[in-house]
Amino acid sequence: MSLPAIRKEALVFRSMRLEDIDTIVEIEKEAFTAPWTAEAFNNELKQNLFAKYMVMEQDGAILGYGGMWLIVDEAHVTNIAIRERYQGQGLGKLLLGEMMKTAHWLGAKRMTLEVRVTNEIAQRLYRRFGFEPSGIRPGYYSDNMEDALIMWADLDPEVWNKQDNPEPRSRRTPGEKAERGTAGSSARALEGEQA
Repeated sequence: MSLPAIRKEALVFRSMRLEDIDTIVEIEKEAFTAPWTAEAFNNELKQNLFAKYMVMEQDGAILGYGGMWLIVDEAHVTNIAIRERYQGQGLGKLLLGEMMKTAHWLGAKRMTLEVRVTNEIAQRLYRRFGFEPSGIRPGYYSDNMEDALIMWADLDPEVWNKQDNPEPRSRRTPGEKAERGTAGSSARALEGEQA
C-alpha cells in the first residue's frame, strides 16, 4: 500500500481533541519505548490548565502531534512525534516550528525540552531551532534509566523563519478571523478549544 504524498501546503495544525486520543496513542507506541496512555492524554486535555496540544493533519489524517505546558513565560515541550511511516520527510521540523510560533504567540519567551542523550537525530533538529544543552537529568527515562539532555531555546522568530517553513493552514473556531497560515491562528485555536 502506498502512502499518500505529503503536500506541505495542505497541512493543517489544530488543537488536539478527545476523539483524537486513540490515534495519538498509536503514534506514541510507534515513537516511544515508554508511551503515554490514553488516560494520560485525557487528563492533559481535561485537567491540565497549562497544557496545549496540537495535531498536524492532512486531509483529516493525523500525521503527528506535539504538546507543551505553558507556565508564565516558558513553554515546556512534553511530547512531539510523527507517525512512523511519515518520518524523514521534514514533518518534525514543521511541527516544531509551529509549536514554537504558537508558544511565542501565547506569550512564552523561552522553550525547554528533554531528549535522550543517545537521540542525536532529534538533538540536531532541536539545535537547528536554536536549542542549546543546559544540563543532564540522570536516569530520566524509566524504560532503561537513560539520561536526558535538557535543552533550552529563546523563542526568536528569526530562527524559525530561517528554516524556510511554508505557512500551513490552521483550523479556526467559528467566528475566528485569523489570517491563513499565521502562528496566531494555531494559537487561537489552541486557546479556544482547550481553555
